[in-house]
Amino acid sequence: MDSLEHNKFYKNLVQEIRTSQVTAEGGSQEQIFTNMTLDLLADAGVTENARAVYDEKTTKAGIQHKINGYSLSDNYETLDLFIALYNGTDELSRIPKEEVDKASRRATTFFKNSVYKDYVRDIEESSEIFDLAHTLAESAELKNGLVRVNIFILTDGFYSGNTPASASISGYAVNYQVIDIVYLYNISQKSHIPIEIDFAKDGFAVPCITAPSDNSEYQSYLAIISGTALANIYERYGSRLLEQNVRSFLQFTGKINNGIRKTIRSESHMFLAFNNGLAATAEEIILSDDGKGEKCIARVKDLQIVNGGQTTASIYHTWKKDKADISGIFVQLKLSVVKNRENFSDIVSRIAEYANTQNKVSVADLSSNRPFHIEVEKLSRTLWAPPASGKSLQTRWFYERARGQYKNARLKDGFTAKKQASFDLNNPKNQVITKEDLAKYINTFSEIYDGSKLVIGPHFVVRGNQKNYVQFINYNLTGSPNNIYYEDAVAKAILFREAEKKYGIKPNAIGDMRYITVPYSLGILHKISGGKINYYKIWKAQAVSSELLKFIYDLMIKVESFIKENAPGSLYGEWAKKETCWEAIKLFDFKMETGRITDDLNGKNDQLQRKVISESESEQLLISEELERLKSVPPEIWYKIEEWGKVTDWLTMLQRNVAFDLAGRVKNSSVISEYERTSGIKILNIVVETEPDILFEIDELTDKSEHAAANVSSEEITMELIRRMVEWDRKNKKLKNHHFAYMWDILNNKTPLGEQAKKYVRMNLDFLKRMGFK
Repeated sequence: MDSLEHNKFYKNLVQEIRTSQVTAEGGSQEQIFTNMTLDLLADAGVTENARAVYDEKTTKAGIQHKINGYSLSDNYETLDLFIALYNGTDELSRIPKEEVDKASRRATTFFKNSVYKDYVRDIEESSEIFDLAHTLAESAELKNGLVRVNIFILTDGFYSGNTPASASISGYAVNYQVIDIVYLYNISQKSHIPIEIDFAKDGFAVPCITAPSDNSEYQSYLAIISGTALANIYERYGSRLLEQNVRSFLQFTGKINNGIRKTIRSESHMFLAFNNGLAATAEEIILSDDGKGEKCIARVKDLQIVNGGQTTASIYHTWKKDKADISGIFVQLKLSVVKNRENFSDIVSRIAEYANTQNKVSVADLSSNRPFHIEVEKLSRTLWAPPASGKSLQTRWFYERARGQYKNARLKDGFTAKKQASFDLNNPKNQVITKEDLAKYINTFSEIYDGSKLVIGPHFVVRGNQKNYVQFINYNLTGSPNNIYYEDAVAKAILFREAEKKYGIKPNAIGDMRYITVPYSLGILHKISGGKINYYKIWKAQAVSSELLKFIYDLMIKVESFIKENAPGSLYGEWAKKETCWEAIKLFDFKMETGRITDDLNGKNDQLQRKVISESESEQLLISEELERLKSVPPEIWYKIEEWGKVTDWLTMLQRNVAFDLAGRVKNSSVISEYERTSGIKILNIVVETEPDILFEIDELTDKSEHAAANVSSEEITMELIRRMVEWDRKNKKLKNHHFAYMWDILNNKTPLGEQAKKYVRMNLDFLKRMGFK
């Protein structure tokens, strides 16, 4: 355990939680911790569309069950339940095993109570957990489709004990996992936590041959895997086996393919011949000998199926639901082990892309490298928002088109502690917008048809970030976003977030449908206002007017009541995901008079004052920022970078030359060329990623410089004083050579004794006094 890094991460986490509690968001520290953890787990692909809710049932004997959050997949195949063990103390502590065991029992009891008892009748419809409890108790589709229940024990402590053993509750596989501070630290640094499968330990033989290829990128293996092995790992991991981009964008559903099902049931011996097999990637594999001279895949680290998810799910469901014999089913597997660690994610994504070229939507089309995302990112780095009311500081809304960009930019643009504090002021963490966020904000205020089919609307927003993002990518991108598009998008973000705050958090919330009511209410606001919401006014104020916010609050109460009163079978969470819900809401008259918010709607001349910033102007702003970034690095550091690049071989000879030249440019305040600018930025990025400690010396140099300037002698500088200093230093040898030479040149009239020269002489005088000069 790297205690130093984990302790630092822990202290930052606790401080962020405490800070969040005193903001307008409120809520208990435990639920704020739950929310933050769910976001990290979603980013890492462990769960998706999870909701932080709280429910606790107590009896005379104490707490019977407790839950802090849940996620239920769209196809009802996976239920994730989350229970928190939050301490929030000043120091990181260890979590005893008995606490973990107690938490696992309480979460398990919640599942039992909801599925088999009439617990749903004991709670109010306004309860945070009602929607889930009602679905678990009443939905026949869930009871038939549920494959696995994952119970996650979330803790801010350190846990080194054993994880509770998996269990089976009336045919449902229940798995347990502890998410402690080490796990949270790891997923905050990585894109995801790899799945590790031990085929040998589970009793499965996976014979393979090594492909005769020799390169630095990957090594391929051709293997035969049994249907029972596939069913086993699918029951445990489900869609987590799929490469994350494929899972998100290619609409994996886990449904049975009828052709595969028919082959398994009637011609299982022909399966290998009929089926194209699987394509997968891995970070690492361990081979073993089966005792007959054949090689087998014993263990796999970070197995990701990039093609064949439907085959895997169909084998499992045919075995589970049809009770089919899959012992004779075998599937061919092409497994590529990626050697190049630096480009691991990129190579896996490309393999996934080419393995899925038959799909209508390719992974490449949906990647964060699309020109649209790059352009929005560029706008977010150059556009400054007007100061909010009562503040003088301008800030930026940071668009994070790829996970971790904000954290990396904070380090790259703010090399030192002081610089990072400045970065935080200019780019507040609460003003980060991810690409999934952008899709949510834009789609909420949109309604788009593809022919007669409604493909964009609030009901897609309710379905969760991933499904909504797919619709956004496919149907709601503009060709080339400009500053007006981005300003309006930020205004929609402000409006959405303010509506969420106004809806509230328990116990002062309107109800327990914020994730439903907010997008539906804002969608209706857009409709009844005729699409004339003055987004530019919101952008300029960086706030929503009190009149508009009160209007939204009243509308949310009515929209929530409508959904609860009209949802078939009271499954309002499920109904809200359907187009029929949105159509019903559109047709209903909520009797909301827009005259109340006339000042928040566009008039005839409201858009005339807006000016589109040209691409060249945007580019110039970016260039100016990069030049300032280069100039913020002192000459001493540029020299050190040059030397470091030579010793480590991280920099080419040309790059080392640029670092040397930039030291002179910064020292003499001379012009930095275009080549030096682009090369310098690349050099700094290399340093940040490989040896950031070099740049953290900038603060120390700045402090010394400021100290020296503050203590420099005020004595009058004369030629006589310089002569005495030179004579003294000839004997004592305290000054650096170039400092001595500078004063020698002044004495010999090679350098004029101007104000700049006097400043340097005073600095030398201050130094010599400390060395004993009188």
